[in-house]
Amino acid sequence: MLEPAKRYTGYTAYDYLEPGADFREFRYAAQLGRVPAYTGLDLSTEQAERAQRLLETERVISLHEHVQVFPEDMGELREHIRAGREPTGYEGLSRSGLTAVFDNGMDGTCCISSDAGWKYQDVLFDLGVRMADLAHQDFVVKGESLADIEEAHATGRIAHVFALEASTMIENEVDRLDVLYGFGVRQMGIAYSEANTLGSGLKERGDGGLTYFGDRAVDRMNKLGIAIDVSHSGDQTCLDTIARSRVPVFITHAGARSVWPTNRMKPDEVIRACAERGGVIGIEAAPHTTLSPDHTRHSLESVMDHFTYCVDLVGIDHVTFGPDTLYGDHVGLHDAFTANLSISQAHGHVDYEKVEYVDGVENPTEAFGNIIGWLVQHGYSDDEIRKVVGGNTLRVLEQVWF
Repeated sequence: MLEPAKRYTGYTAYDYLEPGADFREFRYAAQLGRVPAYTGLDLSTEQAERAQRLLETERVISLHEHVQVFPEDMGELREHIRAGREPTGYEGLSRSGLTAVFDNGMDGTCCISSDAGWKYQDVLFDLGVRMADLAHQDFVVKGESLADIEEAHATGRIAHVFALEASTMIENEVDRLDVLYGFGVRQMGIAYSEANTLGSGLKERGDGGLTYFGDRAVDRMNKLGIAIDVSHSGDQTCLDTIARSRVPVFITHAGARSVWPTNRMKPDEVIRACAERGGVIGIEAAPHTTLSPDHTRHSLESVMDHFTYCVDLVGIDHVTFGPDTLYGDHVGLHDAFTANLSISQAHGHVDYEKVEYVDGVENPTEAFGNIIGWLVQHGYSDDEIRKVVGGNTLRVLEQVWF
Protein backbone atom coordinates (compact mmCIF):
# COMPACT_ATOMS: atom_id res chain seq x y z
CA MET A 1 0.00 0.00 0.00
CA LEU A 2 1.24 3.46 -0.85
CA GLU A 3 2.13 6.04 1.75
CA PRO A 4 -0.39 8.90 1.91
CA ALA A 5 0.03 11.35 -0.97
CA LYS A 6 2.17 14.30 0.07
CA ARG A 7 -0.59 16.76 -0.80
CA TYR A 8 -3.08 15.06 1.53
CA THR A 9 -3.40 16.93 4.83
CA GLY A 10 -5.80 14.63 6.68
CA TYR A 11 -9.06 16.28 5.65
CA THR A 12 -12.17 14.16 6.23
CA ALA A 13 -15.52 14.67 4.56
CA TYR A 14 -17.47 17.75 5.70
CA ASP A 15 -14.76 18.91 8.10
CA TYR A 16 -16.04 22.45 7.65
CA LEU A 17 -19.32 21.54 9.39
CA GLU A 18 -20.14 20.60 12.99
CA PRO A 19 -21.15 16.94 13.38
CA GLY A 20 -24.39 16.52 15.29
CA ALA A 21 -25.36 20.13 14.72
CA ASP A 22 -25.08 20.50 10.94
CA PHE A 23 -25.53 16.86 10.01
CA ARG A 24 -26.25 13.50 11.57
CA GLU A 25 -23.21 11.41 12.45
CA PHE A 26 -22.82 7.75 11.49
CA ARG A 27 -20.04 5.30 12.24
CA TYR A 28 -18.36 4.61 8.92
CA ALA A 29 -16.53 1.58 7.57
CA ALA A 30 -12.74 1.63 7.70
CA GLN A 31 -11.19 2.94 4.49
CA LEU A 32 -7.96 1.03 5.15
CA GLY A 33 -7.64 -2.54 6.40
CA ARG A 34 -11.34 -3.41 6.45
CA VAL A 35 -10.48 -6.85 5.04
CA PRO A 36 -7.18 -8.78 4.94
CA ALA A 37 -4.61 -7.68 2.37
CA TYR A 38 -4.51 -9.65 -0.85
CA THR A 39 -1.92 -12.43 -0.85
CA GLY A 40 -2.48 -13.83 -4.35
CA LEU A 41 0.51 -12.12 -5.97
CA ASP A 42 3.98 -13.66 -5.89
CA LEU A 43 6.31 -10.89 -7.03
CA SER A 44 10.08 -10.85 -6.90
CA THR A 45 11.74 -7.83 -5.34
CA GLU A 46 12.46 -6.46 -8.81
CA GLN A 47 8.86 -7.00 -9.95
CA ALA A 48 7.45 -5.38 -6.80
CA GLU A 49 9.67 -2.33 -7.28
CA ARG A 50 8.62 -2.07 -10.93
CA ALA A 51 4.93 -2.31 -10.04
CA GLN A 52 5.33 0.36 -7.38
CA ARG A 53 7.14 2.65 -9.83
CA LEU A 54 4.37 2.28 -12.41
CA LEU A 55 1.68 2.99 -9.82
CA GLU A 56 3.49 6.10 -8.61
CA THR A 57 4.57 7.57 -11.95
CA GLU A 58 1.96 6.70 -14.58
CA ARG A 59 -1.41 8.36 -15.19
CA VAL A 60 -3.57 5.80 -13.42
CA ILE A 61 -7.27 6.30 -14.12
CA SER A 62 -10.18 4.28 -12.81
CA LEU A 63 -12.99 4.45 -15.34
CA HIS A 64 -15.64 3.56 -12.76
CA GLU A 65 -15.72 3.70 -8.95
CA HIS A 66 -17.88 4.82 -6.04
CA VAL A 67 -15.47 6.59 -3.73
CA GLN A 68 -17.98 7.19 -0.93
CA VAL A 69 -17.65 5.61 2.50
CA PHE A 70 -20.58 3.55 3.74
CA PRO A 71 -21.89 3.06 7.28
CA GLU A 72 -20.25 0.37 9.36
CA ASP A 73 -23.74 -0.89 10.18
CA MET A 74 -25.46 -1.46 6.83
CA GLY A 75 -28.77 -1.58 8.70
CA GLU A 76 -28.41 2.22 8.84
CA LEU A 77 -27.89 2.48 5.10
CA ARG A 78 -31.25 3.89 4.07
CA GLU A 79 -31.23 6.45 6.90
CA HIS A 80 -27.74 7.46 5.86
CA ILE A 81 -28.73 7.88 2.21
CA ARG A 82 -31.89 9.84 3.06
CA ALA A 83 -29.71 12.32 4.95
CA GLY A 84 -28.22 13.23 1.56
CA ARG A 85 -24.63 13.68 2.70
CA GLU A 86 -22.40 10.89 1.43
CA PRO A 87 -18.75 11.21 2.51
CA THR A 88 -15.86 10.93 0.07
CA GLY A 89 -13.09 8.57 1.19
CA TYR A 90 -10.21 11.03 1.12
CA GLU A 91 -7.94 8.99 3.38
CA GLY A 92 -8.31 5.88 1.25
CA LEU A 93 -7.85 7.78 -1.98
CA SER A 94 -4.63 9.32 -0.63
CA ARG A 95 -3.09 5.83 -0.69
CA SER A 96 -4.59 4.60 -3.97
CA GLY A 97 -2.02 5.80 -6.50
CA LEU A 98 -4.84 7.10 -8.69
CA THR A 99 -4.36 10.13 -10.92
CA ALA A 100 -8.06 10.37 -11.78
CA VAL A 101 -11.21 8.57 -10.78
CA PHE A 102 -14.63 8.53 -12.43
CA ASP A 103 -16.96 8.59 -9.44
CA ASN A 104 -20.50 7.51 -10.30
CA GLY A 105 -22.20 8.50 -7.07
CA MET A 106 -25.05 6.35 -5.84
CA ASP A 107 -27.97 7.74 -7.80
CA GLY A 108 -29.74 4.44 -8.34
CA THR A 109 -29.90 4.26 -4.55
CA CYS A 110 -30.15 8.02 -4.00
CA CYS A 111 -33.43 7.71 -2.14
CA ILE A 112 -33.71 11.13 -0.52
CA SER A 113 -37.25 11.75 -1.76
CA SER A 114 -38.18 8.38 -3.30
CA ASP A 115 -37.24 4.76 -2.70
CA ALA A 116 -37.07 4.29 -6.47
CA GLY A 117 -34.00 6.54 -6.87
CA TRP A 118 -32.94 8.45 -9.99
CA LYS A 119 -35.00 11.56 -9.23
CA TYR A 120 -33.62 14.73 -10.81
CA GLN A 121 -33.82 16.87 -7.67
CA ASP A 122 -32.11 14.15 -5.61
CA VAL A 123 -29.31 13.80 -8.14
CA LEU A 124 -28.70 17.55 -8.16
CA PHE A 125 -28.71 17.62 -4.34
CA ASP A 126 -26.26 14.72 -4.20
CA LEU A 127 -23.94 16.33 -6.74
CA GLY A 128 -24.10 19.76 -5.11
CA VAL A 129 -23.35 18.53 -1.60
CA ARG A 130 -20.44 16.38 -2.77
CA MET A 131 -19.00 19.31 -4.74
CA ALA A 132 -19.32 21.65 -1.77
CA ASP A 133 -17.22 19.23 0.24
CA LEU A 134 -14.60 18.90 -2.50
CA ALA A 135 -14.34 22.70 -2.63
CA HIS A 136 -13.20 22.80 1.02
CA GLN A 137 -10.01 20.81 0.48
CA ASP A 138 -7.37 20.74 -2.25
CA PHE A 139 -6.12 17.15 -2.50
CA VAL A 140 -9.01 15.75 -4.56
CA VAL A 141 -9.82 18.27 -7.28
CA LYS A 142 -12.86 18.50 -9.51
CA GLY A 143 -11.92 16.96 -12.85
CA GLU A 144 -13.69 18.51 -15.82
CA SER A 145 -11.04 18.46 -18.55
CA LEU A 146 -7.86 16.77 -19.72
CA ALA A 147 -5.96 19.75 -18.32
CA ASP A 148 -7.38 18.97 -14.86
CA ILE A 149 -6.12 15.39 -15.08
CA GLU A 150 -2.68 16.56 -16.19
CA GLU A 151 -2.59 19.15 -13.39
CA ALA A 152 -3.49 16.49 -10.84
CA HIS A 153 -0.72 14.25 -12.15
CA ALA A 154 1.83 17.06 -12.05
CA THR A 155 0.95 18.16 -8.51
CA GLY A 156 0.43 14.80 -6.79
CA ARG A 157 -3.32 15.14 -6.47
CA ILE A 158 -6.36 13.22 -7.75
CA ALA A 159 -8.81 14.49 -10.37
CA HIS A 160 -12.33 13.51 -9.33
CA VAL A 161 -14.60 13.20 -12.36
CA PHE A 162 -18.33 13.25 -11.60
CA ALA A 163 -20.28 10.66 -13.55
CA LEU A 164 -23.76 9.11 -13.56
CA GLU A 165 -24.58 5.51 -14.41
CA ALA A 166 -27.76 6.39 -16.32
CA SER A 167 -29.64 9.31 -17.83
CA THR A 168 -32.93 8.31 -16.24
CA MET A 169 -33.19 11.56 -14.28
CA ILE A 170 -33.40 13.73 -17.41
CA GLU A 171 -36.79 12.11 -18.18
CA ASN A 172 -37.85 13.68 -21.52
CA GLU A 173 -35.93 16.95 -21.10
CA VAL A 174 -32.73 16.96 -23.13
CA ASP A 175 -31.70 20.38 -21.73
CA ARG A 176 -31.19 18.77 -18.34
CA LEU A 177 -27.99 17.36 -19.81
CA ASP A 178 -26.70 20.93 -20.06
CA VAL A 179 -27.54 21.50 -16.40
CA LEU A 180 -25.73 18.33 -15.35
CA TYR A 181 -22.72 19.32 -17.46
CA GLY A 182 -22.77 22.69 -15.75
CA PHE A 183 -22.66 20.91 -12.39
CA GLY A 184 -19.51 19.12 -13.56
CA VAL A 185 -20.83 15.78 -14.86
CA ARG A 186 -18.50 14.54 -17.61
CA GLN A 187 -19.66 10.96 -18.19
CA MET A 188 -23.15 9.43 -18.26
CA GLY A 189 -24.75 6.08 -18.91
CA ILE A 190 -27.75 5.59 -21.17
CA ALA A 191 -29.88 3.32 -18.98
CA TYR A 192 -29.31 1.53 -15.68
CA SER A 193 -30.81 -1.94 -16.13
CA GLU A 194 -34.39 -0.58 -16.33
CA ALA A 195 -35.56 0.94 -19.60
CA ASN A 196 -35.99 4.71 -19.68
CA THR A 197 -36.83 7.39 -22.23
CA LEU A 198 -33.47 6.91 -23.99
CA GLY A 199 -33.39 3.15 -24.41
CA SER A 200 -33.46 -0.25 -22.81
CA GLY A 201 -31.64 -1.53 -19.78
CA LEU A 202 -29.98 -4.92 -19.58
CA LYS A 203 -32.62 -6.48 -17.33
CA GLU A 204 -35.58 -6.04 -19.70
CA ARG A 205 -37.25 -8.94 -21.54
CA GLY A 206 -36.95 -7.11 -24.84
CA ASP A 207 -34.71 -4.36 -26.17
CA GLY A 208 -36.12 -1.94 -28.72
CA GLY A 209 -32.82 -0.12 -28.95
CA LEU A 210 -32.10 3.59 -28.69
CA THR A 211 -35.27 5.69 -28.90
CA TYR A 212 -35.69 8.82 -31.01
CA PHE A 213 -35.30 10.79 -27.79
CA GLY A 214 -32.20 8.72 -27.10
CA ASP A 215 -30.83 9.86 -30.46
CA ARG A 216 -31.30 13.48 -29.35
CA ALA A 217 -29.68 12.80 -25.99
CA VAL A 218 -26.64 11.13 -27.57
CA ASP A 219 -26.28 14.06 -29.98
CA ARG A 220 -26.46 16.53 -27.08
CA MET A 221 -23.90 14.60 -25.03
CA ASN A 222 -21.56 14.69 -28.03
CA LYS A 223 -22.03 18.45 -28.40
CA LEU A 224 -21.53 19.11 -24.70
CA GLY A 225 -18.53 16.83 -24.28
CA ILE A 226 -20.10 14.22 -21.99
CA ALA A 227 -18.56 10.77 -22.40
CA ILE A 228 -21.19 8.07 -22.95
CA ASP A 229 -21.33 4.75 -21.10
CA VAL A 230 -23.41 1.69 -22.10
CA SER A 231 -22.42 -0.70 -19.29
CA HIS A 232 -25.97 -1.25 -18.03
CA SER A 233 -27.80 -0.90 -21.34
CA GLY A 234 -29.42 -3.70 -23.31
CA ASP A 235 -27.44 -5.18 -26.18
CA GLN A 236 -29.34 -3.48 -29.02
CA THR A 237 -29.33 -0.16 -27.17
CA CYS A 238 -25.55 -0.52 -26.83
CA LEU A 239 -25.13 -1.14 -30.55
CA ASP A 240 -27.43 1.73 -31.49
CA THR A 241 -25.65 4.14 -29.15
CA ILE A 242 -22.21 3.17 -30.44
CA ALA A 243 -23.42 3.68 -34.02
CA ARG A 244 -25.16 6.99 -33.27
CA SER A 245 -22.35 8.67 -31.37
CA ARG A 246 -19.89 10.60 -33.50
CA VAL A 247 -17.15 9.98 -30.93
CA PRO A 248 -16.05 6.75 -29.21
CA VAL A 249 -18.22 5.30 -26.44
CA PHE A 250 -17.16 3.66 -23.17
CA ILE A 251 -18.27 0.42 -21.59
CA THR A 252 -16.96 1.70 -18.27
CA HIS A 253 -17.54 -1.38 -16.11
CA ALA A 254 -18.42 -4.79 -17.49
CA GLY A 255 -16.89 -8.06 -18.63
CA ALA A 256 -17.30 -10.62 -21.38
CA ARG A 257 -20.46 -12.72 -21.61
CA SER A 258 -18.43 -15.38 -23.39
CA VAL A 259 -16.51 -15.80 -20.12
CA TRP A 260 -19.47 -15.57 -17.72
CA PRO A 261 -22.96 -15.82 -19.27
CA THR A 262 -25.04 -13.19 -17.50
CA ASN A 263 -26.84 -10.09 -18.78
CA ARG A 264 -24.42 -7.96 -16.77
CA MET A 265 -21.61 -9.02 -19.11
CA LYS A 266 -21.34 -7.84 -22.72
CA PRO A 267 -21.49 -10.12 -25.78
CA ASP A 268 -18.57 -10.18 -28.19
CA GLU A 269 -20.64 -8.27 -30.77
CA VAL A 270 -21.01 -5.26 -28.47
CA ILE A 271 -17.39 -5.29 -27.30
CA ARG A 272 -16.18 -5.48 -30.91
CA ALA A 273 -18.51 -2.69 -32.05
CA CYS A 274 -17.29 -0.45 -29.22
CA ALA A 275 -13.64 -1.10 -30.13
CA GLU A 276 -14.18 -0.68 -33.88
CA ARG A 277 -15.44 2.86 -33.28
CA GLY A 278 -12.42 3.60 -31.08
CA GLY A 279 -14.02 2.92 -27.71
CA VAL A 280 -12.78 1.14 -24.60
CA ILE A 281 -14.18 -1.45 -22.18
CA GLY A 282 -13.33 -1.10 -18.48
CA ILE A 283 -13.20 -4.44 -16.67
CA GLU A 284 -15.64 -4.67 -13.74
CA ALA A 285 -14.91 -6.08 -10.27
CA ALA A 286 -18.07 -5.49 -8.18
CA PRO A 287 -19.02 -8.57 -6.16
CA HIS A 288 -20.35 -11.54 -8.15
CA THR A 289 -20.05 -9.93 -11.60
CA THR A 290 -16.84 -10.84 -13.46
CA LEU A 291 -16.62 -14.47 -12.44
CA SER A 292 -15.13 -17.14 -14.72
CA PRO A 293 -15.29 -20.93 -15.07
CA ASP A 294 -11.66 -21.14 -13.91
CA HIS A 295 -12.24 -18.85 -10.91
CA THR A 296 -15.81 -19.18 -9.66
CA ARG A 297 -14.96 -17.57 -6.32
CA HIS A 298 -14.75 -13.88 -7.16
CA SER A 299 -11.24 -12.47 -6.84
CA LEU A 300 -8.63 -10.54 -8.80
CA GLU A 301 -7.90 -13.71 -10.77
CA SER A 302 -11.45 -14.02 -12.12
CA VAL A 303 -11.47 -10.29 -12.97
CA MET A 304 -8.26 -10.74 -14.96
CA ASP A 305 -9.76 -13.68 -16.87
CA HIS A 306 -12.15 -11.12 -18.39
CA PHE A 307 -9.28 -8.75 -19.03
CA THR A 308 -7.23 -11.30 -20.96
CA TYR A 309 -10.28 -12.43 -22.94
CA CYS A 310 -11.12 -8.87 -24.01
CA VAL A 311 -7.50 -8.12 -24.92
CA ASP A 312 -7.47 -11.22 -27.12
CA LEU A 313 -10.82 -10.20 -28.64
CA VAL A 314 -10.25 -6.52 -29.48
CA GLY A 315 -6.62 -5.71 -28.67
CA ILE A 316 -4.88 -4.05 -25.78
CA ASP A 317 -5.68 -0.53 -27.08
CA HIS A 318 -9.35 -1.00 -26.22
CA VAL A 319 -9.29 -2.39 -22.68
CA THR A 320 -8.89 -0.70 -19.30
CA PHE A 321 -10.33 -1.11 -15.79
CA GLY A 322 -13.47 0.22 -14.12
CA PRO A 323 -13.40 -1.85 -10.92
CA ASP A 324 -16.65 -0.41 -9.49
CA THR A 325 -15.53 -0.59 -5.87
CA LEU A 326 -16.35 1.44 -2.76
CA TYR A 327 -15.41 1.86 0.89
CA GLY A 328 -17.53 -0.49 2.96
CA ASP A 329 -19.58 -3.66 2.60
CA HIS A 330 -20.35 -3.83 -1.13
CA VAL A 331 -22.15 -7.15 -0.81
CA GLY A 332 -24.28 -5.64 1.96
CA LEU A 333 -25.17 -2.76 -0.35
CA HIS A 334 -26.31 -5.21 -3.01
CA ASP A 335 -28.36 -7.14 -0.46
CA ALA A 336 -30.02 -3.96 0.79
CA PHE A 337 -30.83 -2.59 -2.68
CA THR A 338 -31.25 -5.72 -4.78
CA ALA A 339 -34.44 -4.37 -6.41
CA ASN A 340 -33.00 -0.91 -7.18
CA LEU A 341 -29.85 -2.45 -8.64
CA SER A 342 -31.63 -5.26 -10.53
CA ILE A 343 -29.25 -7.82 -9.04
CA SER A 344 -31.34 -10.93 -9.72
CA GLN A 345 -32.11 -9.97 -13.32
CA ALA A 346 -28.48 -9.10 -13.99
CA HIS A 347 -27.25 -12.48 -12.74
CA GLY A 348 -30.12 -14.48 -14.27
CA HIS A 349 -30.05 -18.14 -13.36
CA VAL A 350 -26.28 -18.61 -13.27
CA ASP A 351 -25.16 -20.12 -9.97
CA TYR A 352 -22.19 -18.61 -8.18
CA GLU A 353 -20.44 -18.86 -4.82
CA LYS A 354 -21.30 -15.85 -2.69
CA VAL A 355 -18.32 -14.06 -1.17
CA GLU A 356 -18.08 -11.37 1.52
CA TYR A 357 -15.79 -9.25 -0.67
CA VAL A 358 -13.77 -9.53 -3.88
CA ASP A 359 -10.30 -10.61 -2.79
CA GLY A 360 -7.69 -8.28 -4.27
CA VAL A 361 -10.11 -5.66 -5.64
CA GLU A 362 -12.09 -4.76 -2.52
CA ASN A 363 -11.90 -0.97 -2.60
CA PRO A 364 -10.49 1.96 -4.60
CA THR A 365 -7.33 2.01 -2.46
CA GLU A 366 -6.07 -1.46 -3.27
CA ALA A 367 -7.51 -2.06 -6.75
CA PHE A 368 -4.87 -0.64 -9.07
CA GLY A 369 -1.89 -1.61 -6.96
CA ASN A 370 -2.93 -5.24 -7.25
CA ILE A 371 -3.96 -4.93 -10.91
CA ILE A 372 -0.58 -3.47 -11.85
CA GLY A 373 1.17 -6.12 -9.75
CA TRP A 374 -0.73 -8.84 -11.63
CA LEU A 375 0.19 -7.30 -15.00
CA VAL A 376 3.86 -7.14 -14.03
CA GLN A 377 3.80 -10.72 -12.77
CA HIS A 378 2.27 -11.90 -16.05
CA GLY A 379 4.87 -10.29 -18.28
CA TYR A 380 3.15 -7.20 -19.66
CA SER A 381 5.49 -4.44 -20.79
CA ASP A 382 5.55 -0.93 -19.34
CA ASP A 383 3.94 0.39 -22.54
CA GLU A 384 1.13 -2.16 -22.35
CA ILE A 385 0.51 -1.43 -18.67
CA ARG A 386 0.58 2.32 -19.37
CA LYS A 387 -2.22 1.85 -21.92
CA VAL A 388 -4.55 -0.28 -19.81
CA VAL A 389 -4.27 1.69 -16.56
CA GLY A 390 -4.97 5.10 -18.09
CA GLY A 391 -3.60 5.71 -21.57
CA ASN A 392 -6.53 4.15 -23.43
CA THR A 393 -9.00 6.21 -21.42
CA LEU A 394 -7.08 9.42 -22.14
CA ARG A 395 -7.07 8.65 -25.85
CA VAL A 396 -10.87 8.45 -25.89
CA LEU A 397 -11.28 11.57 -23.75
CA GLU A 398 -9.12 13.52 -26.18
CA GLN A 399 -11.87 12.91 -28.76
CA VAL A 400 -14.86 13.37 -26.40
CA TRP A 401 -13.92 16.28 -24.12
CA PHE A 402 -12.99 19.75 -25.29
